[in-house]
Amino acid sequence: MDEQAPKDGPTPRTEEFKVSGGELINKIKELLHEGNIRRIILKDEQGKTFMEIPLTVGIVGVALLPVLAAIGTIAALVSNLTIVVEKVGD
Repeated sequence: MDEQAPKDGPTPRTEEFKVSGGELINKIKELLHEGNIRRIILKDEQGKTFMEIPLTVGIVGVALLPVLAAIGTIAALVSNLTIVVEKVGD
């Protein structure tokens, strides 16, 4: 039997941004401010996933501080990253 999760709501779309380590935190803050983001994926130059950050509507402000601290650590270790953003709606 073919079991697939039912599709509820709009289909997510993805966008990719290439940034240097120093620009990473500012770009993520900018993206979070825009809203409608379901997930953020950080990848290195070879496409290897470093971190996946699932986001929900309820995660704001202080709840994001540990995530931003982890992202800052990654930014210090990697020179160039690709941010893959999964957005819902427009």
